[in-house]
Order: sequence, then structure tokens, then C-alpha cells
Amino acid sequence: MAIPLIWLGAGLAAAYAGSQIAREKQIADGHIRHFPGGHQTAVMPADGAIVCCGIYELFQHTGIWLEGRIVELRGNGLIRAVSPERFLADRSGNRIYVAANENLQPLIDSVCVSRVIPQLYQYSEYDLITNNCHRFVNQCVTGRSQQITRFAELNENLSGHFSQQIHWQPADYNTNYLGE
Repeated sequence: MAIPLIWLGAGLAAAYAGSQIAREKQIADGHIRHFPGGHQTAVMPADGAIVCCGIYELFQHTGIWLEGRIVELRGNGLIRAVSPERFLADRSGNRIYVAANENLQPLIDSVCVSRVIPQLYQYSEYDLITNNCHRFVNQCVTGRSQQITRFAELNENLSGHFSQQIHWQPADYNTNYLGE
């Protein structure tokens, strides 16, 4: 009975070690300056900003900020706009992070919002490996449809697209849309 628990523990330890190695590589390659949770200065998201939250400290879920909500590709394939609270619901992370530049301004491509809006409430054939939230975000930002499986690949593409390191900063969204 204890053997399956030992294997499960070993698997989780290996996954965690692998994620730490991937983090170090992204820093060494110059794609990332601050990972989510690595810096405490909050950034106010703006329409078209790229956001993420953690899932069990091994994975990230990403979306696009739009009018106080987050547009995400859900696991059932629905592209929808949800509140920040809903974006965090049923995930282990309790903070939303914004991709920012070194001046702590959100990284935004000027045409991102115009790519996001027509996709709202459409379905996309979701697949954890070949068509996930990272691919959706990358396509909205860059306009290119390419396979993106991991958060590291998204960071590499965003770094190249914006020609700079990504600073994942905590989001300060509580005062962004007062009165709504």
C-alpha cells in the first residue's frame, strides 16, 4: 500500500525539480527576469495585458486582461471572459500576475484586443499539449498560430515578440474598475 504513495511522491519531486531547472534555463537564456511570485511590486493590468496564475506550483494558467475580466481558453474549449476571482477559482494560486517590462508597465501588443474580442464565446478544440491556454494567449498577442505546450515556451515567444525580458509582477486589479 505504501509503494504507490512512494512512487507518487517521487513523481512529484521529479516534476518540481524539472520545473526548477526550466526556470533557471529561462533566466539564463534571458527570457525571464522575474517569475510569478519572484517580485512584489504590483502592476495595474490594462486591456490586452497577459496574465497568469499558478496551479499547484508546477503549472501556470494564462489569459488576456480585458475590461476588468480575463479572457481564457477553458479546458472544455470555450473561450470566455471571467472575473479575476473566477480565474483563480479551483486553482492553487491565490494571486494573478501581469507580464511587464523593466519599467513595470504591462506588455501589450496594440492589436491583441482586436484579436481577442471576436473569439469570445467561441469554441476551440482544447488539448493540454497541442491547443492550450498558452497557445491561445500567444496567438492573441503575436497573431501567429504555433504549438505552445509549456509556460516556458510562451515566455520565450513573448520575450522575442516584445524584444525584452518578461517581469511577472503581482496584479493590482482591485481598484482598476471601480463602480462595476
